[in-house]
Amino acid sequence: MDPNATPKGMSRRELYRRMTGPPQEAARRGGGASTSGRATAMRSPTSSRSAGFVKSVEAPPSAAVIALNRMGFGPRAGDIAAFNALGGTDAERMLAYVNQQVAPQFIDDSACDARINAAGFTTLNKSQAQLWLDHVEADVSGSERMRPFYEIERLTFLRGVHSRRQLQEVLADFWHNHFNVYGYDYWCGPLWVHYDRDVIRANIFGNFRQMLGAVAKSPCMLYYLDNYTSSSAGPNENYSRELVELHTLGAENYLGVMRQTDVSLDGDGYPMGYVDDDVFETTRCFTGWTFDFDTGLFEYRVDWHDKWQKNVLGSFIPANQGELQDGNDVLDTLAYHPGTARHIARKLCRRLISDDPPQTVVDTAAAIFHQGRFHEFQLYEVVRTILLSDEFLTTWGEKIKRPFEIAVGTMRATDAQFTFALDEGEFDSFLWQYDQTGQPLFSWRAPNGYPDVREDWQSATPRVMSWRLCNWLLDVEDDSDHHYADVVAQTPGSVRTANEIADFWIDRVLGRSMPAADRPKIVEFMAQGHNPNFDLPLDTDWDTQERLRSMVALICMSPTFLWR
Repeated sequence: MDPNATPKGMSRRELYRRMTGPPQEAARRGGGASTSGRATAMRSPTSSRSAGFVKSVEAPPSAAVIALNRMGFGPRAGDIAAFNALGGTDAERMLAYVNQQVAPQFIDDSACDARINAAGFTTLNKSQAQLWLDHVEADVSGSERMRPFYEIERLTFLRGVHSRRQLQEVLADFWHNHFNVYGYDYWCGPLWVHYDRDVIRANIFGNFRQMLGAVAKSPCMLYYLDNYTSSSAGPNENYSRELVELHTLGAENYLGVMRQTDVSLDGDGYPMGYVDDDVFETTRCFTGWTFDFDTGLFEYRVDWHDKWQKNVLGSFIPANQGELQDGNDVLDTLAYHPGTARHIARKLCRRLISDDPPQTVVDTAAAIFHQGRFHEFQLYEVVRTILLSDEFLTTWGEKIKRPFEIAVGTMRATDAQFTFALDEGEFDSFLWQYDQTGQPLFSWRAPNGYPDVREDWQSATPRVMSWRLCNWLLDVEDDSDHHYADVVAQTPGSVRTANEIADFWIDRVLGRSMPAADRPKIVEFMAQGHNPNFDLPLDTDWDTQERLRSMVALICMSPTFLWR
């Protein structure tokens, strides 16, 4: 059956229109055209957060549904029951689950590891130096040069779908966007395994200052923001500006055009914010921070460095300091500033709770961040504080899924069994479909990373293309004519009426009931004008099986599924 054909009765297009209302057209902002041919996200016009947004009218669902959709990419079959078995109350279950997820090294993920090993990846265990030697210095084809990027791209989907360490995957996505690098670049792609493994993932639950230093010395970031050319004779402020405006203090702490000496201090002696001269002085501190194009390793060029005295955020940096000291002093100053604590805490709360997170939880998380600024497991404590806050379970309907979460959540809910290995044709087809949604992995060109608020993902392009992707996921077959997401085989034999089929898959995909206004439409689509309590020939009728696949895809694009 053609997934785009209009079946008898109510079509998918009509049902989707009736459930979601007319799409809002969007203006294209940021990102620009991709020279790789990859789609960029369609983003709605600049407006207030609430413009055009209809908040969920349903009450917050169970703790299991909230936890599995916010700390991960949605439940697989059996996940909600496993969560509920962790304790007698929501507080007990949350405490147990959070404690599991913030210590991923103790979670048995052998099943996912077996899938990774079976995929045939060849670059995941290579050192930074070996990656450069094999994929840059060696005389290889363009696809072989980019193999580390391609393998991390596929590995990210594999882990998102199959790993039990779900919070780790959510936070890896968060930090990749916070320290955004365009990974499809000719010079960044060969080292992408290093950037993902040694820079981002190695520090997810560690110390922010340590992560900040790893990012600053990464050839991927040095190249992406042009610091690899910055010298006293030709300083380049691209990295230093993003270091201050995005990576640490954030634009919320920018005071505009004024003299450094006019900036007021807070009660603890910290400047209340930064000014342009702080960025310029920071640029001078990082002159000479580059990398060796023969080895792909970080290099400090003392002959390129501006050795004279500097002043950043009220901190005096004397002339002629030792190797790297100027830059390290700046990283200390920025990482330990309370403005950085507020900025990072707000972004983490935005990712894990809501687009406009309650100020109470932001303040609490910021205090933990600042108090633990010298601690080895600083970020572990910050994330744990956010997840165990009252606001985490009481805030709902203020966060929607982006295309990556829709794709991975659909694959998890339907037990899709893709082969994620490189050079597998079926996954290339998936990536072609997925990239049209506007969120191709590691491919946002601007340094701010993919947007993380609902208004940027409500427009027609990401919605319609995500809907098409869901239909494709449920309909596509492998070379043996087996569906990757075989929802027909997963439907129990005792479930055969339209009512029963709809309720089984609503519970399976959503983990809860659908709003009273929406459920009858799902049933009506499955029944196609027949009595919804009559048995359907699911075991023998091809059209009925196709309709079931389309029905599950509709549930995966329903407003209820899209909340997180």
